[in-house]
Amino acid sequence: MSSPAQKIDGTTIAKSIRDNVASRIQELKSKHPRFQPQLVIVQAGERPDSSAYVRMKAKAAQEVGIQYRHIPLPAEATVDEVVEVVKTLNNDDAVSGILVQLPLGDHVTADGERTVTEAVKPEKDVDGFHAYNIGHLSSRASDPLFSPCTPTAVIRLLESTGQSISGANAVVLGRSDIVGSPVASMLRNRDATVTQCHSRTKNIEAIVKNSDIVVSAIGKAELVKGSWIKPGAVVIDVGINYIPDSTKKSGQRLVGDVEYSSAAEVASYITPVPGGVGPMTVAILMENTLKSAERLWAISRERKVQPLPLNILEKVPSDIEIAMAQTPKPITQLAQEIGLSPDEVESYGKYKAKVELSVLDRLAHRTDGKYIVIAGITPTPLGEGKSTTTIGLAQALGAELGRPAFACVRQPSQGPTFGIKGGAAGGGYSQIIPMDEFNLHLTGDIHAVTAANNLLAAALDARMFHEATQSDKALYSRLVPTKKGKREFAPLMFKRLQKLGIDKTNPNDLTPEEITKFARLDVDPETITWNRVLDTNDRFLRKITIGRNPTEQGHEREAGFDIAVASECMAVLALATSLEDMKHRLGAMVVATSKQGDPITADDIGVTGALTVLMKDAIKPNLMQTLQGTPVFVHAGPFANIAHGNSSILADRVALKLAGTEEGDSSDRVGYVLTEGGFGADMGMEKFCNIKCRVSGLKPDATVIVATTRALKMHGGGPEVTPGKPLHETYTKEDLVTLKEGCKNLVRHIQNSRKFGIKVIVAINQFASDSAAELALIRDEALAGGADAAVVSNHWAEGGKGARALAEAVVATCEGSSDFKFLYDLDLPIEEKISIISKEIYGADGIELSDLARQQVETYTRQGYGGLPICMAKTQYSFSHDPKLKGVPSGFTIPIRSVRLSAGAGFLYPILGDMQTMPGLGTRPGFWEVGVDEAGRVVGLF
Repeated sequence: MSSPAQKIDGTTIAKSIRDNVASRIQELKSKHPRFQPQLVIVQAGERPDSSAYVRMKAKAAQEVGIQYRHIPLPAEATVDEVVEVVKTLNNDDAVSGILVQLPLGDHVTADGERTVTEAVKPEKDVDGFHAYNIGHLSSRASDPLFSPCTPTAVIRLLESTGQSISGANAVVLGRSDIVGSPVASMLRNRDATVTQCHSRTKNIEAIVKNSDIVVSAIGKAELVKGSWIKPGAVVIDVGINYIPDSTKKSGQRLVGDVEYSSAAEVASYITPVPGGVGPMTVAILMENTLKSAERLWAISRERKVQPLPLNILEKVPSDIEIAMAQTPKPITQLAQEIGLSPDEVESYGKYKAKVELSVLDRLAHRTDGKYIVIAGITPTPLGEGKSTTTIGLAQALGAELGRPAFACVRQPSQGPTFGIKGGAAGGGYSQIIPMDEFNLHLTGDIHAVTAANNLLAAALDARMFHEATQSDKALYSRLVPTKKGKREFAPLMFKRLQKLGIDKTNPNDLTPEEITKFARLDVDPETITWNRVLDTNDRFLRKITIGRNPTEQGHEREAGFDIAVASECMAVLALATSLEDMKHRLGAMVVATSKQGDPITADDIGVTGALTVLMKDAIKPNLMQTLQGTPVFVHAGPFANIAHGNSSILADRVALKLAGTEEGDSSDRVGYVLTEGGFGADMGMEKFCNIKCRVSGLKPDATVIVATTRALKMHGGGPEVTPGKPLHETYTKEDLVTLKEGCKNLVRHIQNSRKFGIKVIVAINQFASDSAAELALIRDEALAGGADAAVVSNHWAEGGKGARALAEAVVATCEGSSDFKFLYDLDLPIEEKISIISKEIYGADGIELSDLARQQVETYTRQGYGGLPICMAKTQYSFSHDPKLKGVPSGFTIPIRSVRLSAGAGFLYPILGDMQTMPGLGTRPGFWEVGVDEAGRVVGLF
């Protein structure tokens, strides 16, 4: 007579599984405090059996450290209503697992239940019921993301006996999608020979009698008798059935599908009911939820950019030919690769998108990546490849070294695009693509800035006209009209009332004196600083006369146009830290001074809300890609010679978070953000440090200063470099003497950078005509001049591969913390701050303010704007105000022609010498070559 079967203790095994889950969660949380699995159960109605199961799962989740959420729905909830709840949970990054408690009710058909279970994302289907998971379970060639909990419990219980499944004859009683069929698949995948029986199977007893493994999930109380069991077989009873039992308080007793007492006399191992499969099912659900949380956690932190291959030609084609030969990735794919969620991306066509600012809140917990500003030496009119270096370095870091790397650049203006300098997409094999879209309209941000700027200009002149042609009473009645018998101030008017010290809220309560103060801005036309703008180089709009039509009743005045990217609206866009901050800054913009000496703002004119509406989409950074498929943020476009010359704070912040790290991450996960400052380091980088970093609170880890033999030879006394004219042989042949003299300009930029406490890497942008001796000389002079590293880079001809050494130098140099500091204190007098920049950065002996400039400084100081930083508007072609003074000039005094106020952007900008705020077109502009071919593709761009 055989000995009684060993009981398979599902309760004990389940506890072991739950303990392992709890231990693993604690281990992960100790390393990554934000790691938190969450299980959500959706339940329609309050069926007692369903509610009991839900409570059991909730208790288990609490015990192991899984956050649990219960979403109760009405019993009559429709399939569509349940699916909508599931979709919301699918998109919730905090949710690891979703379980819809079945059944949903008599009104929901089998098709309806399948619709609901298949609405759950397979990645969160911890119940394992999705067709995707069931399908993979049935295939020997693949594994599901999750196996159903009860079938998995069955296999685990079988494995706990130590009996071999491989080669065994197994019978599965039942063919449900929840237990029977999945168990049969799992047994087959473990090389058992499986017979699956059901209610219509003939000779069930004989089949069971021949089986080494018996799994019963047929739902018939004590159907399987001991006499059916093969001696020594392993029996797993999945049945849950209630039979009458007068000895029980409830009048019923829980039994399985197998008659335990008789089967236990024959089998070698058997599961009891209860205490067998039941507790294991819940334990496996906890295990699946942890598995899901681990996978989703890894995915959320994954930033694996798939590089695009480059077809490098020995003879480098034109920029647009290279760009057109590359097929970009869909921008949605790139967004996913860098860790953006679908609802954070707003596509503009296939290859560019705007990024929602909500990503900053989602990733607020991250430590920022490394922050590098790309600057340059004093350039020639041809440019020295600073944008090309930015892109090449980003490609090297991202595509060659596999580090998270983001380039942040300004949107190019159509002024230089159709003028002489060209666009700013980079060049050669280091470009932003599609380069034609990048260099033209992009997503319309510059147009939005133009519209906002010119609306304010129109509003100012219209207000002056109406004040000049109406009485106080008529003016007030039109500003605060009666509508449907009621008179109310517009919301923005309360700002002006507060500014005037009027605390009344009823328009009818103002005294005649208060009405005059409120209604009349009383602009002094001589103090107007707000120009209209246009994104075209148009020298004939620098000074114009407006109001000449008879309808303006003789109210003419002299005015002018600036280039659109020099608008204060653009500066506000670049320096805003949120939509609300942008609105505040737009409202604070000062357009003129009243005859009483008070600043007049956009808020006073009442146009702030409208300006914000025009720019509400422009505030979202634009996402594009390099030729090698690495990410680029393109946002804002202020010129560095007449504005602060940097891309937006928001683009940098988004990039820094995407490149950032979690607590517990290793150092090799740190990413890099390369943000470009316009023109030489004396321009864009100085303003980056003293203006942009003050507003953002961000600290750069290093600067890359781009140098070329061409520019250094020019500064060493070489002939003038003129666009459109052939280069003198000095620039195409080896000339170490001229080059060494010119290196003094590079050294001065290095020394200036050191004054901000910034580490310095010199990128020597290699030209085909450069000799090895010339490149070595620049490197030696740079290191002797205080650079932390100096590296030759050939990214123009080789793409990211050509900048690999530069990328490695950046990684090495950026180790450790930043010692960044500002050049001057904000509380110093305006004139002293201007003087510090002129002496410390430009090397001037001092400054000389014109009478107008001195008067303006006094006015701004009196009005409370003396504590703003300084944004110098000067030539980019010299450290001095005079473009003819090359190298490292000395013995000069900086003439300050005038000082303008950008109160909204938050800086004062002195205009040096004869600096113009509207460029002009040359004799032979670049637009001559631009057109479209027969296929409608842009040709002739650079």
